[in-house]
Amino acid sequence: MTMLKRGASALACLSMLAATAAQAQMTEIGEGEGALSIVAWAGYVERGETDPAFDWVTEFEEKTGCMVTVKTANTSDEMVALMNEGGFDLVTASGDASLRLIAGERVQPINTDLIPSWDQIDPRLQDAPWYTVDGVHYGVPYMWGPNVLMYNTEVFQEPPTSWNVVFEEQQLPDGQSNAGRVQAYDGPIHIADAAQYLMHHQPELGITSPYELNEEQYNAALELLRGQRQLVGRYWHDAFIQIDDFKNEGVVASGSWPFQVNLLKAGGAPVASTIPEEGATGWADTTMLHVDSEHPNCAYMWFEHQLSSNLQSDLAVWFGANPSVPAACTDGRGMLTPEICTQNGFDDFDKIRFWQTPVADCSQGEDACVPYYRWVSDYIGVIGGR
Repeated sequence: MTMLKRGASALACLSMLAATAAQAQMTEIGEGEGALSIVAWAGYVERGETDPAFDWVTEFEEKTGCMVTVKTANTSDEMVALMNEGGFDLVTASGDASLRLIAGERVQPINTDLIPSWDQIDPRLQDAPWYTVDGVHYGVPYMWGPNVLMYNTEVFQEPPTSWNVVFEEQQLPDGQSNAGRVQAYDGPIHIADAAQYLMHHQPELGITSPYELNEEQYNAALELLRGQRQLVGRYWHDAFIQIDDFKNEGVVASGSWPFQVNLLKAGGAPVASTIPEEGATGWADTTMLHVDSEHPNCAYMWFEHQLSSNLQSDLAVWFGANPSVPAACTDGRGMLTPEICTQNGFDDFDKIRFWQTPVADCSQGEDACVPYYRWVSDYIGVIGGR
């Protein structure tokens, strides 16, 4: 997408889109079209097939007549590619994809007046910059949470205190090297994890945001990742393959999502997770409507369903995430409790550096930062050949 090659062009496009958004919004919800297709992260749209206790699709289908199909995507880049191809109605986009989808005119603005439960959304999310442009909303908040460090509790009797166990070669508590026993995320946004690590360990670089990197800062992050390449046994993007690797392939530490941690623990695997001293990047996901959606009425019905049903509660428990509706922590409609919300980091919102798309024009100045298209090509170069 050429707009991504110039941060200023992308942002200018966003402003122009916002200026005409009112004309593009739906004004009323009609009869459901009988179908709804969603591009989603693994575990995000469940109908009880993985675990019968977790099903928030069947009720929706019975109530609306909109039959749901799901295409699982493993990275934000894959989500953008699928939405560019078309044929889908909704996508659960993270912050490193959402503005790209808006700039590429792949998603349409949302009429919040057609979503009765909109005012129940967490105020911290209602106008979040990763899906709101000049006051126009291009989606409905879904879930949010941190990228955690997952580790094998038989190797680490105490939680690792630093991300250095996956970034720097060292002897682990079991007396063996970490080389070949750790993983890293197979996506360019992992450069931000390296930058965040450097914020703590090389403050002289002056990094203030892991998504706004000048050439010196960016090159330092790439250098750290080149060193990490010598340690990584696999770059993961499929959550279920990572689960298998922790169970059967001797992997003992990796950045991960609470989803994998929860499934492994439920199966009796010796794993746990932590947020080390350097902090964590994270994701705040937004359900966005394709500009050419064939089932927009069903899509708006889903928007309300995701906010007003037990979905927020049960998905938060299932994925180890945080709901976009705070009442889900306390209203008793599902499995979520205030204690679980605290455990999932509901009060740590301000400590998480949420994924966002890097652009050239950043807080450091015009054309001061390395834009995302460079992240894509350079990260391929870092991990290429494995």
